[in-house]
Amino acid sequence: MSGVWCEAGWIRGRGVLQGVRLEVDEGGIVTRMRTGAQPEPADVRLSGVVFPAAANAHSHAFHRVLRGRTHDMGVGSFWSWREQMYKAAGALTPEVYEQLATAVFAEMVVAGFTSVAEFHYVHHRPDGTPYGPDSGGEHAMELALARAAVNARIRLTLLDTCYLAGGIGQPLAPEQARFGDADAQAWLTRLQSLRETVARKFGPDQVTVGAALHSVRGVPSEALPDIAEQLPADLPLHIHLSEQPAENQACQQATGMTPTALLHRHGLLTDRLSAVHATHLTEADIALLGRAHATIVMCPTTEADLADGIGPAAKLRDAGARIALGTDQHAVVDPWLEMRALEHGERLRSGQRGWFRPEDLHQSATDSGALSLGRKSAGFRPGSYADLMAVDPASVRTVGSRPDQLALTATAQDVTAVVVSGRLAARHGIHATLGDPARLLAAAIERVDAAGARAVGRHGEPSVSAADGVSA
Repeated sequence: MSGVWCEAGWIRGRGVLQGVRLEVDEGGIVTRMRTGAQPEPADVRLSGVVFPAAANAHSHAFHRVLRGRTHDMGVGSFWSWREQMYKAAGALTPEVYEQLATAVFAEMVVAGFTSVAEFHYVHHRPDGTPYGPDSGGEHAMELALARAAVNARIRLTLLDTCYLAGGIGQPLAPEQARFGDADAQAWLTRLQSLRETVARKFGPDQVTVGAALHSVRGVPSEALPDIAEQLPADLPLHIHLSEQPAENQACQQATGMTPTALLHRHGLLTDRLSAVHATHLTEADIALLGRAHATIVMCPTTEADLADGIGPAAKLRDAGARIALGTDQHAVVDPWLEMRALEHGERLRSGQRGWFRPEDLHQSATDSGALSLGRKSAGFRPGSYADLMAVDPASVRTVGSRPDQLALTATAQDVTAVVVSGRLAARHGIHATLGDPARLLAAAIERVDAAGARAVGRHGEPSVSAADGVSA
């Protein structure tokens, strides 16, 4: 049994209380919480105001190499960004990806994320053939991500992604070949094998496997009934949904339905579904997602960076859906900025303030995200993971703020400490075991760049058209 003492702690429904002490068992689970307590000699001590750590409900780790590199002359679109994304994907090997993902996950941890849903589709070699025993076996890329998460001390839900088509009625393009499987049955078989492999190698509090459908354009509609019937009921299921108007138009033209209605028709619209982005929805779509009590994973800083639009977060919440948050392409890795951008999007749309209270924002960043990942929540309550982030309430950004309103003023720069399973994982932006994430990222990005240059030299520039699949 270990202990964590917080100078002050934000307790849902009770506000900020002084002297919060947690008792934590060997599995990292809170067994007892006391307030008005004094620290004990062996406790991890956290100053400032302590909050439950955040859950990142949508990540593509390799997209991190694109930050600050896709804004040439201030022009471009989702499609031109996507071409550069494919080049980055083409440079990855299991060894390179493990190094990059370790750095990206470390960046998340020091910012206050202690769990992540990795929406993973870089499964095979660039030519689409599986990795062999000489390269780590069929699941080499997936196991590289799992090792990276363990090294970075972040809880990973690895969302193995079904990606079968380059668009409705279109085959995968050459640069998408490594993402795909032969058909839905081949994906389901590989997914089961991956689950068994991960369960043998990692504890469930470290790494679990979930499922994802890339998008309604990446998975043909004729494959959806088999997936709905055969996908194990205990798996979280995620999908990119209506990120771009072109996706809706193509789906409507091919099926006579919106993407949301298509999922509903095939029995995939349930409370285990997490719909990522959900930016361009009809009123009927919103009602369907709400009645299903689906989770909507908003990625506000990515949606702003890619000019995707502002999703109807408040309408979805009011209809009965849960709102979670993700960092997607990692233009920003900061749970506080994602929380704030969720509220700001509604303000920009409506001209009014106060759509999401600070408590609602924390709910999206923690409990709703954990549910999306299929995990316990982080926080103070007995039975929760003892995963916490401490915030400086007197920085140049936060000074003067009411402690219960720090969600509207703090950033990751104000996170002074992060605790995972009751043990210190980071202080002042430095990872407890890996060191400075900036140094890790610099080395990893340099290696990806070098691998990408070699790949271009061998094969020439890849060609990608806006007619290929939609979501990244």
